[in-house]
This record gives sequence, C-alpha cells and structure tokens, in this order.
Amino acid sequence: MNYWILNTLLAAAPATQSTLKLDMTGSNGQIQMNMPVQMLILLTLLSFLPAIIISLSSFTRIIIVFHFLRQALGTQEAPSNQILIGLALCLSFFIMSPTLTAIYDNAYQPWSTGQIDQDQAIERGTGPLKQFMLKSTREKDLQLFVEMSGGPKPKGPNDLPLRAIVPAFMISEIKTAFQIGFVLFLPFLVIDMVVSSVLLSMGMMQLPPVMVSLPFKVLLFIMVDGWNLVIASLVKSYV
Repeated sequence: MNYWILNTLLAAAPATQSTLKLDMTGSNGQIQMNMPVQMLILLTLLSFLPAIIISLSSFTRIIIVFHFLRQALGTQEAPSNQILIGLALCLSFFIMSPTLTAIYDNAYQPWSTGQIDQDQAIERGTGPLKQFMLKSTREKDLQLFVEMSGGPKPKGPNDLPLRAIVPAFMISEIKTAFQIGFVLFLPFLVIDMVVSSVLLSMGMMQLPPVMVSLPFKVLLFIMVDGWNLVIASLVKSYV
C-alpha cells in the first residue's frame, strides 16, 4: 500500500530539470570570477602545466642539451637533475617572455575586460605561439604532420593547425638538441682519447682513463667559460 501511494505521488509531481549555470560576467561587462572558480581554473592549469611547458616552449631543447653536456663532462650527477631542470625552466621563461607578453596583451587582457569573446581570445592567443614555434620548426617535419592530419592544404602559416605544429615543433627541437649535443661532445671526446693513449703508452692500463680525463675536461670547461657559451648559444638560437 505504501509503495502504491509513493508511486502515485511521484507520477503526479511535475518533472523538473536542474541546471547549473556559471555566469562570470559582472555588471560592468568584465569577467569576474569568485574564489572557488579561480581555484578550480588554477588547479586545472597546474595539472596541464608540465605537458604545456614540454610541448610548447624551448624547455625540451635546453634540457636535452644540458643532459648531453653533463654526459660529455662525465660528472655523473653534478649538476643534479633539480638544478638542470630549474635552470632550464628559467631559461624557457626568459625565451618565451615576448610570446607570453603578446598573448597577455592581445588575448587575455581584452577577454578579461569583456572586449572579445572566448573564441576570439583563443584565436588571438594561438597566433604568437604559432609564430614562435614555426621559427624553430623544420619545413620537412611540418609537411609530414600536415599531410598525416588529412585536412585541407593550408594557404599560409595562420591556417596551420596546432595539432600539426606542436609535434613537428617537438621533433625539430629534439633534432636540434642532438646536433648541439654532438658538437659539445667533440672536444671532450678528444681529451678522453688523448688521455687513454697516454695511459696506454705508459702501461697504466689498470687506471681508469675517466678518472684522469675528468679534471682536464672540467678545467677546459672553466677556462672557456662553458656555461656562458652554452646558455648564450641556446638563447640566441631562438632570436
């Protein structure tokens, strides 16, 4: 009996549909977000931040070059991974600062004041980012991903989709980093070969050549001001 009464009341009740509406527009037309919404957006961006830094900035090239440099010196864990990652992040933000400033001035600032909508902000924001990535992207890699995307043939750089630019940019960055790493290896490789030849001629075959060549490689790197040369070359490669 109780089930029959409950079913009757549910059937007679009007159907309601609950909706959640997020309104971020204030009375003056500007975008206004309360603290929970700001925290939600911030946490979402932080979760995607590592992938964004690796895919859309100069971080990949810099950290690979630093890895090759440490391997060429033979210093094992000096500098440590934390130091190299921190230095790579600082250099990446320094290199990307003109692009980030252009995105803020052309996209975020007009969107936050209600001058443009979200679609226009995304279009304006991707423009400087595409321009930065295309400067360091090889035409061969870009053509590969444009053909594999299967879309219409772009008429100009502005028509290129990000799904083709981003992987092409990353492949070009890895190739460039390996080229720089090969050049860094050559002088230290010569020192290793010379030390090995000298030890072999002296009959000191039980002494590891790495232990003898390491001080000479560190001394050479200090004498030529290696960190200044490497970092200056990396930064200038994006200008």
